[in-house]
Amino acid sequence: MYVRMLYVTGDPGKIDDACKTLSTKGQKLLSDQPGYRGMSLFADRELGKLLVGTWWESEKTRQASDKSLAEQRAVLLSPFAQTIAIDNFEAAVVRPPTGQLRTGAGFRLSRLECAPSDADLMVDTFESTTLPTLEHIPGFAGASLFIDRAAGRAMVGVLYIDHKALVASRSSQAAARGMITAKAHVTLRSVEEFEVIFTTMVAPS
Repeated sequence: MYVRMLYVTGDPGKIDDACKTLSTKGQKLLSDQPGYRGMSLFADRELGKLLVGTWWESEKTRQASDKSLAEQRAVLLSPFAQTIAIDNFEAAVVRPPTGQLRTGAGFRLSRLECAPSDADLMVDTFESTTLPTLEHIPGFAGASLFIDRAAGRAMVGVLYIDHKALVASRSSQAAARGMITAKAHVTLRSVEEFEVIFTTMVAPS
């Protein structure tokens, strides 16, 4: 599958309204698009940040949806958003949640870079070494590796069952990050934490 990521910042005082709008009108707009396979919404209420991920069955349907939704997306986000950054990735490795995540579940996002020639090595290392390590962390609920192979950019998202588990996992996941950066010639650019507002994935047709 393929993923479009929106990184949105704005007034923290307006973030709850933005989450409500995206959870209702946003999901409705997306559900009408061919190839749509799910949406995830994550929030940092204190700083006023939203991360919106949408899942698509092919690169073609992702591109088509972007053209179709760009104007409506801007209107929906305008009461909150001061900045919007959009990235497109291949979902190279996906371990979805086995069940419904509770309100307040945690999400940790790591941004990675590597030489484009090492992109396959990053994916293989994450799948064979990093993911099995993450799965043994208490409270682990799911993980994905998204990659732009041509640019050598990637994002790793890890879900935890609640905020307590997210906090408790910091040391263990730091060790896992050290493992992939050393083995796959990867540079870590940032680590961020969010509250899970919701995450859904529709099985491919």
